[in-house]
Amino acid sequence: MKTILLVTAVLLAGMAAASRIPGDKPLAVVPSVDLQRYLGVWYEIASFPQKFQKGCHCTKAEYSMNDKGYVRVVNSCRRGAAGGELKTAVGKAFVVAGSHNAKLKVQFFWPFRGDYWIIDLAPDYSYAVVGDPSRKYLWILARTPKMAEPLYREIVARTAAKGFDIGKLVRMDQSCAGE
Repeated sequence: MKTILLVTAVLLAGMAAASRIPGDKPLAVVPSVDLQRYLGVWYEIASFPQKFQKGCHCTKAEYSMNDKGYVRVVNSCRRGAAGGELKTAVGKAFVVAGSHNAKLKVQFFWPFRGDYWIIDLAPDYSYAVVGDPSRKYLWILARTPKMAEPLYREIVARTAAKGFDIGKLVRMDQSCAGE
């Protein structure tokens, strides 16, 4: 029995350690998010490339509150080129209890939910940075399709300080934004 408990403890400790980058602190989120101010359209400025976004141009997300108490998520992009076919994906986001709206679980395919943690947010809600505790996902979002270069560099530096590999960051083509 002691052997089983010891093995279980070692496995659980290993799983906890694997959930963050070695030597790094757990990923911090912003203190709180006013969901009503967060709702609306966000343009992807840069992100870590993901399979589900392959070939995307002019990516944006639109968040709206659903009458059932969750956030409706509509992601869209142009496939292949700025003038390519418009593709959309509709999902749901649920606030994680006790997170002051800074942590959400996003679901595009039932029953799978992914972490959507707001780790940086402008006081005026003009930009946001979203990641996950494994640091495999990262999005820099803005209310406008373009971001001033000095601001972008500041955000990237803060993101690197949080343990993200900014060498994987790729800018999004927003040449067709506003269509």
